[in-house]
Amino acid sequence: MKAEVTEVPASLLLPGGRGGHNVTGCGELRSVGEPVLHRVADGITGKYGVWFQDPEPPPGAPYGNGTVWRIDAVGRDVRQLFAYEDTEQFSRGFPAKVLLLPEPVESTGAALYRGSLYYQRRRSRTLVRYDLASETLAARRDLPRAGFRGQHPYSWGGYTDIDLAADERGLWALYSTAEARGAIVVSLLDPESLAVRRSWQTSVRKNSVANAFMACGRLYTVASYMAANTTVNHVYDTATGVGRPIAVPFHNKYGYNSMVDYNHAQRKLFAWDNHHMTTYDVRLGSR
Repeated sequence: MKAEVTEVPASLLLPGGRGGHNVTGCGELRSVGEPVLHRVADGITGKYGVWFQDPEPPPGAPYGNGTVWRIDAVGRDVRQLFAYEDTEQFSRGFPAKVLLLPEPVESTGAALYRGSLYYQRRRSRTLVRYDLASETLAARRDLPRAGFRGQHPYSWGGYTDIDLAADERGLWALYSTAEARGAIVVSLLDPESLAVRRSWQTSVRKNSVANAFMACGRLYTVASYMAANTTVNHVYDTATGVGRPIAVPFHNKYGYNSMVDYNHAQRKLFAWDNHHMTTYDVRLGSR
């Protein structure tokens, strides 16, 4: 493994960084529980997508951390963001609101964090921040040198070249570049401007793993999207710049897992597995 040497304030990488945000209990992944089913999508447009809850809704936001958000990612012009008041309404399938996004969405790499939806604009390396309170485009910026439109996807395909993620340490982009030759690059982003604060280059080839997520500043990769009994097979720690193989059991119950994201407020993984929207409890070891 090697790390790029872009400078960043040390407070962003230490426990309690990011303005003193509490990351007590952060540690390495120890176990992933069995998937819990919350919703089954109807029709071909529901084969894969992304769903989430905001782990850190800002004070005064018109919704809380119980609000569920969903995007069906199949289609040529994906712009609908469905909002549900809570998981019960989400399970019943009746959205409280449908928002029309200003730019079309590419694949399943979107993230929700601190009152904004972050996503990759279709057919581009452009990142978009959509403010949920004002329902307006708040920022737009290209991710430097990032591959897109099938250059460096996960092994399941789906134009998953750029995957956005949020955890206890901040907002991240997982992608690759021509310079990295397909290896995963992890970049810490400014959540307001989308500028890259720091980047790390790993030795894990992006198209050799099925999915990836961030937890406590560590990158984790999932070995297979189809195998019923697979593993979280690698960890890369941005605090040390060191990565290594691991073998934490992971269950793809429905045979086509196209999205895996971590919610640090709930300590759960959110997943979209062949029309099935599920969560997994995770256990992190103490430091």
